[in-house]
Amino acid sequence: MRADLAHVDTWIFDLDNTLYPAKADLFALIDVKMGEFIQGLLGCDPVVAKQTQKRYFLEHGTTLSGLMHHHGIEPREFLDYVHDISMDRLEVDEALNAHIAALPGRRLIFTNGDAAYAGRVLDKLGLAGAFELIHDIHACQYVPKPDPSGYAELCRVHHVDPMRAAFFEDMARNLRPAKAIGMATIWVNNGSEAGNHEHHPDFIDFETDHLTPFLADIFGEQP
Repeated sequence: MRADLAHVDTWIFDLDNTLYPAKADLFALIDVKMGEFIQGLLGCDPVVAKQTQKRYFLEHGTTLSGLMHHHGIEPREFLDYVHDISMDRLEVDEALNAHIAALPGRRLIFTNGDAAYAGRVLDKLGLAGAFELIHDIHACQYVPKPDPSGYAELCRVHHVDPMRAAFFEDMARNLRPAKAIGMATIWVNNGSEAGNHEHHPDFIDFETDHLTPFLADIFGEQP
């Protein structure tokens, strides 16, 4: 095992566009549902709905957080609606799954989505039994990454020593709080929308465009 990650005993993964390629574009389906929800909420046309959605995403970390802040919506209703999508775009990556299963220690999910949706994604990817737990937006009291509170709560509730943890994430800005508390950080730079927003090398230890070869390299295997 490579020396610079030999200290890690807890492996924390973001979900969307991290455990599957961004080209699967599952968010395109979610975007449609978000647009429908915002149109119904605000009584606006699709163009305004799209502009509102993207502005809230950039300003608040998630569209949900922006809708809660500005319009006081009930989060579960929103999450249930926008996550009611087909998973047919996802495919099992047997090599990736094998590498994840081989990681020594604990394996956790930390997502701005909710556990019900994350469970469906993991099941479709063949990873349903690969992770000990899902730390989701409900557990974070609806305060999304990159707010530091969710990271602190993850470590507190689940007894994670951040100095012995590694965090994999496709959104560069979400790595800053992880690095600040001592986690090793891996940016999965695979083309996610706004994935490089607020990117800075100071809080990114490693960068890869795909998890499979990176995890192979951890064990000294050929990608």
